[in-house]
Amino acid sequence: MLGREMRKALRAYGEVLRLVKRLPKETRPYYAKYTRENFVNYRDVDPHDSKSLQELLTRAYTHSLWVLNKYSVDEAAADKLKQICCAI
Repeated sequence: MLGREMRKALRAYGEVLRLVKRLPKETRPYYAKYTRENFVNYRDVDPHDSKSLQELLTRAYTHSLWVLNKYSVDEAAADKLKQICCAI
């Protein structure tokens, strides 16, 4: 069974991929691959280290906002990701 933090990371990953679909069509493959690579790179983080996991989730949210702003996508599109990543 997946731990609470792992489920949270998987929900964040899915939400970031949904946000990628809001980007211009020609950029989607790049950002989908970038997202996957970044989540895979951190799969070995200790699931019991909540501080590190929270920092990674916050970084995922911050980077997603940057990309959305770069392509003039409304930040409100990331509200669900914010709830996942920044909830205390």
